[in-house]
Amino acid sequence: MSAIQEGITLNEDKTLSFGNYEVTEKIKITDFNVDGNIYKIRTHNEVTRLSKNGNLLLETVPGATIHNFYVTEKEANFSIEGLGDTLVTLELEPNTNYSLFINDVNIDKIKTNLSGKINFSTTLSKEPQEIKIEKHS
Repeated sequence: MSAIQEGITLNEDKTLSFGNYEVTEKIKITDFNVDGNIYKIRTHNEVTRLSKNGNLLLETVPGATIHNFYVTEKEANFSIEGLGDTLVTLELEPNTNYSLFINDVNIDKIKTNLSGKINFSTTLSKEPQEIKIEKHS
């Protein structure tokens, strides 16, 4: 896989791919419209940040490239690539328990805070990792 040169794209399967951890100058897209939802992306080697309708959806520090990103009521799925130790922040449903899977391995149970955010760290490389965050029923 590779970095998204245009900052963000809508894939044929209706998932989003975004981010470019390889550039030092910021790529900023402010009005990416998908089905009436407005996405904003800011990405470079220090941070990748995706917002939807003004609310944070996902952020990585340092920057990363996200492929095939989608979120439903029950789960979030995407693959991620980058360089080195990376902190990922994702906004989901507030005060809810989730399981974190990296490359199909159940890593941990995570509870979102009152604003719905979870944080986890992973070591990235140019070989994408598959991330799945599944809501407990």
